[in-house]
Amino acid sequence: MKQIVVALAGQPNVGKSSLINAISNAKLKVGNFSGVTVDKTEVVFKMCHEQSCEDYEVHIIDLPGAYSLTEYTIEEKVTKSFLQSDEYDIIVNVVDSTNLQRNLLFTTQLLETGKKVVVALNMSDEAQKEGIEIDEKQLSIILGVPCIKTSANTGEGIEELKKAIVEVYEKKETTSKVIYSDPIEEEIAHIVDFLKEKNYKSDLPYRHLAVKLLQEDEDVYKKMHDEPIWIELLPIIREALQHIYLHTGTKNIEEIFADEHFAFAKGAKMEVISVKSMKAKNLTQKIDNLLINKILGIPLFLFFMWALFQLTFELGAVPMDWIDAGFVWLADQARTLLGNGEMASLVADGIIGGVGAVIMFLPNIIILFVGIALLETTGYMSRVAFLLDGFFHKFGLHGKSFIPLVTGFGCSVPAYMAARILKNEKDRLITLFIIGFMSCGARLPIYVLFAGAFFGQEHAGNILFIIYISGAMLGLFMAKALKTFVFKGDDEPFVMEMPKYRMPSLKLIWHTVYGQAKSYLNKAGTFILAASVLVWFASNYPKDPTLEAQYQTKIEQVQSSAKKAELNNELQSKLLEQSYLGKIGHASEAFFEPIGMDWRMSVALEAGLAAKEVVVSTLGVLYSLGDQVDQESNSLIAQIRAQIPFASAIAFIVFVMVYLPCFAASAVFAKEAGGWKYLAYLFFMTTASAWILSFIAYRVTLLITGG
Repeated sequence: MKQIVVALAGQPNVGKSSLINAISNAKLKVGNFSGVTVDKTEVVFKMCHEQSCEDYEVHIIDLPGAYSLTEYTIEEKVTKSFLQSDEYDIIVNVVDSTNLQRNLLFTTQLLETGKKVVVALNMSDEAQKEGIEIDEKQLSIILGVPCIKTSANTGEGIEELKKAIVEVYEKKETTSKVIYSDPIEEEIAHIVDFLKEKNYKSDLPYRHLAVKLLQEDEDVYKKMHDEPIWIELLPIIREALQHIYLHTGTKNIEEIFADEHFAFAKGAKMEVISVKSMKAKNLTQKIDNLLINKILGIPLFLFFMWALFQLTFELGAVPMDWIDAGFVWLADQARTLLGNGEMASLVADGIIGGVGAVIMFLPNIIILFVGIALLETTGYMSRVAFLLDGFFHKFGLHGKSFIPLVTGFGCSVPAYMAARILKNEKDRLITLFIIGFMSCGARLPIYVLFAGAFFGQEHAGNILFIIYISGAMLGLFMAKALKTFVFKGDDEPFVMEMPKYRMPSLKLIWHTVYGQAKSYLNKAGTFILAASVLVWFASNYPKDPTLEAQYQTKIEQVQSSAKKAELNNELQSKLLEQSYLGKIGHASEAFFEPIGMDWRMSVALEAGLAAKEVVVSTLGVLYSLGDQVDQESNSLIAQIRAQIPFASAIAFIVFVMVYLPCFAASAVFAKEAGGWKYLAYLFFMTTASAWILSFIAYRVTLLITGG
């Protein structure tokens, strides 16, 4: 007969004594814990497990009630001492169902011990009378341990609790988990990776050991201090703590983890509990009742996002114009110094143009990141993730997915990086695959050009709104398809930490924005620069000296500067058609022809694979206007309207909305997703989706317009 020793732990007045009395045929022993006068109550009962057919003798030791694992009272000291010992096999944490959040604060500390845990949701009958409903299955998934509803009065769940004790005892190790904020989770992962690399032998699971190291647990520090690994581990811990201090604004590690426990407990409670009526008890709850209100919550969030995007594009437009003018001037200086040869074209059009295309959008990115950082540091972002979780789950997405998706409206590169906040691999991959459906800022000039050309300036704003909303909705439906057919499986339980509201930290905002902006420039700049040079080469070679000589003769024979410009643009158009890029366009014309696009439009789309910013200038070159055009060029708008049918324009917009992001974003996607094979999947998915949706849009538009 196997013996199981159970430590019964919980806060005062949670009904532990009543629960013990409810266990049938219990033999009660009363004594004292060693060295103190605190009562030690022990219950012994025997049971036969139905599945294994084994007999067990279960010893339940009722520990003194404790609000936390501290040593403020003699009872808490006894409880902490016992739980740190090896005198037991399992912890049964008794929780008052009518005060779930307060009790879960203690539960988080018990889960951090690394011991096997079972949670008894006691007083469930009283909770029911108060209109409190707890989803114990969801709570079990969130905590990683069995959660059993029990009632000493009615006998509910007593037998289930006994079975759970045996089942957890037979498991090799604990499955308990506490989810912390992103900075702490990031540092836990670093320490765990290091321990795995060193193949360190530990009685505790690596994750629990990492948490104790970050909590500066005195016993763990003493144990590891004399081990060889400590020399390498100490700098990692120091760096991790500095990172955590920066994000929390304090160096008090007890206070930091107390806030973490509070945030986790509140997040878990909000996910699993439903109350028929709840009155706000403090200012935080009053603010939450407004911001997480089922009716007002989403409209308020949409208003904040609208305001953020207005600031992003309105404020960002000013430095964008300055940066653009600066790079145009720099390109002119390069042409003046280097002449009109190939080197001048490479430097001015390829290198300077490529770098300018990246840096020009940096103000938008910075403003967007400042706004998002403000929302995150105040604690609002967590509330919105919780608010949207139910809606997102209908499409196979996680509540936290909205953060990278919102970032995707600014730029896909940081959006892919922001998907790291999703801990579940499937949730993260689904989010990564649909970020491209959120139209980034680089696609905006294309939309402005076509909306102005075919719908007029007075309706362009509404068309832009429809384009952005349609792209987001397409992304949600694609997420549902991916969840149904590709990334199958049960939904990851959602528990978003609910931190206290805080004043924004300027130091933390600077740290976040500076890091993201630097990363954007390093990664995006490198890839877009290389891609721009590649596009330059493909559009300038091979040369046709005979054709150039013929047109040069024609240009010299005419007096009108307008006629000279027209002939020069005509020459550039023919040279481009004969270039590698033009040949690629003609080769792919059969692919694009069914959706109403000629070789020029296909070349513009293909050039957009390098950077969406070059689509407009490519169209300008292809339609004999030269490359010095932008989305507001009246001549380009006139040419677009004259030479592209309306149905083809609609198909072009749809294709731009859906197809593969730029090279830089694609490379970051491959890195974040876990390999280049995922980029191949993304290319196939987006290309197929773009073609099918463009084909439908083209045919429907033809049908409606009678074209």
